[in-house]
Amino acid sequence: MTRNGNTTAGTLRRVGAVAGAAAVLMSVLPAGAAVAAQQGVRSGRAAWCPEVEGLRVDCGTVNRPVVSGKPWLGSVAVAYAVLRHRDAGPARGTVAVNPGGPGETAIERAGAFAAGLAGVLGSHDVLLVDPRGTGRSGRIPCGVTDAEYRFADRAGQRDAVARCAAALGPRAEGYTSAATADDLDAVRARIGAASLVPYGLSYGTYLMPVYASRHPGRVDSMVLSGAYPLNVDPLARPSTEAVSLALKRVCERSAACDGGTAVEDLRTVAGRLRERPFTLRVEAAGATRTLRFTEDKLANLLYEAASRGAGESPAERSLLGELPAALHGSANGDDRALRALVDADYRAAGREDQASFLAVVCNDYPRAWSVDSALPERWREYRAALSAADPGRFGAFSVKGFTEGQTDGADACIRWPRNGTARPQPVDAAQPDVPVLLFAGDLDSNTPESANTPESATRRAADRFRRSTVVTVPNAGHVAELESTHCTLGIVDSFVRTGRPGDTSCTAAVPPIAVSPVRR
Repeated sequence: MTRNGNTTAGTLRRVGAVAGAAAVLMSVLPAGAAVAAQQGVRSGRAAWCPEVEGLRVDCGTVNRPVVSGKPWLGSVAVAYAVLRHRDAGPARGTVAVNPGGPGETAIERAGAFAAGLAGVLGSHDVLLVDPRGTGRSGRIPCGVTDAEYRFADRAGQRDAVARCAAALGPRAEGYTSAATADDLDAVRARIGAASLVPYGLSYGTYLMPVYASRHPGRVDSMVLSGAYPLNVDPLARPSTEAVSLALKRVCERSAACDGGTAVEDLRTVAGRLRERPFTLRVEAAGATRTLRFTEDKLANLLYEAASRGAGESPAERSLLGELPAALHGSANGDDRALRALVDADYRAAGREDQASFLAVVCNDYPRAWSVDSALPERWREYRAALSAADPGRFGAFSVKGFTEGQTDGADACIRWPRNGTARPQPVDAAQPDVPVLLFAGDLDSNTPESANTPESATRRAADRFRRSTVVTVPNAGHVAELESTHCTLGIVDSFVRTGRPGDTSCTAAVPPIAVSPVRR
């Protein structure tokens, strides 16, 4: 289950993927709005501190240990930028945004955040922190690029994880959600904020509850968009049903295809790729690469990539809107449309190093084996979990085909060392009793809310909070703030200012996405 919310080639990371927030918020910039985020130097300011038209921006760094209690592993300077509120008098609070990934940066996109959170910035400051190991906060490399990781087959991805761990060495222990959460609180103290409104998108919805559990007295309220729980299913079973549901919904709402046929076409194509993968040459990250397109790559395309950006420009062509026709052609022996979609998606692969992403997911996330087990025993435990899994829970895919489509789950981290690295994040940590707003796009297969199962990601995340409100946004993917009407950001504004989402009926006006007709 990639938790990246990213939407642009230049910020492509796992996310999943979720980028995303910066690209999300930039996408809702009103036409003609004047927002600048140039790099500049002012008296007393760091050269990297962004300038945002109409706002004061304060920047700085906080020195933090890489691993608490192990000074010999060094320290990291965690960088932050505070966008100051516009109204007279003191700020009514501070909204701390994490854009996802893991590994996405925030400071360089200050202008985009200022645009998307223009309403919030009337009364509240907005805090942007580059998580440790990224951007201005001591970027760490491990020699595994986004393009390499995406194009590799499953064995190659496991090899890449092992190489990354070896390159990081004992410092790998320091790149966790818990450490990032403690960094955030150290920044909070440095800027003099008594408390925060944590706002997480995609992976940020995992990080911010970690922050809340570790610093409960410092949380006023919380916004989580594209949410998934701390006890996320390492086999991503809720996403399998959501893939089929998204295809059915776009077909029904567009009348361009039949949802049942689209799901059967997906089943046919997955089965064929299981036996006979195809290959294609793709120009990506400045090089020509060969991709072997297998069932697991198809699964990743359907549940991760197709959710990303769905609803952003509903009248324009999108991956999700093109898939029913492409799958129908492929199921009937014509792969040209599917190949074109795969080519376009993989061209977005970049040169970004994946150290911060791999370290966080392999240190933190639940897995289907004991981290205390040696590698042979891990494999036995993992295969036992696969054998015990109900094949009926994997929709159009085989158990192996779907699970290996996850770039941050299943067996991806099975070779991550058991010594000298962090232990998985506790999944039942107590949460503060504060208002929590959660958004879910009903076309999101990455962190699904509306799958017909009690294990749906957003509902399980919401259950950890006594005062939670889930707003399901129709015709939106991962994350819902990408939708074209700006409705969701208005709800965020109301919630931050009042602790209540207010009138959410505007979600009914979010238009359906365009879908290419399926020729029968």
